[in-house]
Amino acid sequence: MLVKHIMNQPLIRYIGLISISTGVMIGPLDTSVNIAFPHIVSDFDQPMKMTQWVVICYVLTYASLMLVFGKLGDLYGQRRIFCLGLMASIFALALISLSDSFNSLLFFRFLQGVGIGLVTSVAPAMMISLYPDEKRSHAVGLFTLFFALGGLLGPIIGGVLIDLFDWRAVFWFRIPIAFLSLILIVATPKQPIESKRTNFDWIGAISLVFFLVACLLTINQLHNIGDEKAWLLLLYASIAILFIYIFVRQERRIEDPILNLTMFRNVNFVVINIASCLLYSATFSVILIIPFFLYKSANISTNEAGLILSIGFIGTSIAGLISGKLIGKFKSNHMSFSGILITGIGLCLIGYADPSVNLHWMIPAIFLQGIGTGLFQSSYLFTVTGLLPVSQRGVSGSIVMLTRTIGVVSGVSLLTLGFAWLNQINHETGLHSEEIFNKSFQHIFILAGSVLLLFLLATMTRPTIWFGKRLK
Repeated sequence: MLVKHIMNQPLIRYIGLISISTGVMIGPLDTSVNIAFPHIVSDFDQPMKMTQWVVICYVLTYASLMLVFGKLGDLYGQRRIFCLGLMASIFALALISLSDSFNSLLFFRFLQGVGIGLVTSVAPAMMISLYPDEKRSHAVGLFTLFFALGGLLGPIIGGVLIDLFDWRAVFWFRIPIAFLSLILIVATPKQPIESKRTNFDWIGAISLVFFLVACLLTINQLHNIGDEKAWLLLLYASIAILFIYIFVRQERRIEDPILNLTMFRNVNFVVINIASCLLYSATFSVILIIPFFLYKSANISTNEAGLILSIGFIGTSIAGLISGKLIGKFKSNHMSFSGILITGIGLCLIGYADPSVNLHWMIPAIFLQGIGTGLFQSSYLFTVTGLLPVSQRGVSGSIVMLTRTIGVVSGVSLLTLGFAWLNQINHETGLHSEEIFNKSFQHIFILAGSVLLLFLLATMTRPTIWFGKRLK
């Protein structure tokens, strides 16, 4: 009761809000790395396709560990996991800034993934815990806002820092932000941990991590279909099948599983999680493909490129700012449907613009897809965190972040593969190299947006998913 009384004090709540929001922002601020991709591969003399490993080594790590960390937060205290993640992130960011080879950079990105996995696995639950349950929609909106602000500021800050220093600055500038969050979190009261004792499900945790790693590596190896390295895809897929079997068997028989599998009997719950993966896979095209177009065809500065990339995150921030009130007036599944629809239309509009003559048309289209992404992100977080009891909020928040990162990893692999495929098709038309790139640029965005719209159309065979009662 004492802790609850303290948490209701406005000053303590604001300190907690600042500490959590600054801590969680070091993750989405990684969008500053996207603006640095051309500089990183140039500095280490690597081809463009190697940029995917800069993303995958980082995202694959925290995606595979997030659910495990979320469960640890529920058992041993979310603040403890959060602080440990901040310290690990500070250490990793410092090492990346000092890396002198591409291989060491990739290894330190793995360490950074561990730190961010610890932070983001419990951050949604910590944000929600600052408010009473009847104001959960407000907390969800704030989390979406701050997460989007990190993505918004990343390209802008990254562009400025690269011009002033070099690409290493997009890593070391986050160290003082993490320190600030770590200092402020000490000022917030400790969360009570339930007194019941339970053994942590290590078999389930290890099998889940191996499954997620193998699953994401399978997606990454899709480009090897039909060549001599196709055996890698089959190997990773086989490992994924083996470990998901072990995980499901373990979770069914243990008293306190990492993940309650009965949730997946709800078809609506399954569909909205698939929707999250697809949406983030499609929208990653904005920060993966557009930077190379801006450097290759638009002939603009790094600062201007960063500002253009930030437009989508401005839209997401605005959506996060208003979504808390919108969820109170509209059903969350209605908002999820609207978010996917708006995002799909925005991506298609980016593709319909001719990038060689009409760069300005791209800006409102990027903004529109950002609005859609923000609406979906808030409503999706609200839905999933409401499905599990308060004692399992760490796991529910981790599910939200996990589907997002699965979408990002899938997006890196599938978009890179798709762009190469489109380049090959357009090359056969006899166009010049710049025209080939521009055509592929248009087609990849039309394809990404169409996938989302076709997904909505397919799910309309079960309209209660989007227009029925709230998920329970």
